[in-house]
Amino acid sequence: MRREGGRKAKKRVCAFCVDGLSDIDYKDVPRLRRYITERGKILPRRITGNCAHHQRLLTKSIKRARVMALMPFTIE
Repeated sequence: MRREGGRKAKKRVCAFCVDGLSDIDYKDVPRLRRYITERGKILPRRITGNCAHHQRLLTKSIKRARVMALMPFTIE
C-alpha cells in the first residue's frame, strides 16, 4: 500500500484493542461520537482503523444509543 511520493501508508491500530476494552458501552456517548460524521453516518473500518470485531460492536452500540435517544439519527 503506497501513497504518492513513494511513502508507505501507516497501518492504523484498533483503539479498542489498544485500550483493552472487551465491551463497548452504548452510554459512552463522547467515545461513540468520534466514530460518526457530522451528518450522522457511521465511519467505516478503513477510516477508523478498528478491527472487524470491534467495528461490529461499535456499530451495534451506536445504533442502540440512537434508539435510546442518546445520539441523533441525522443532523439537521
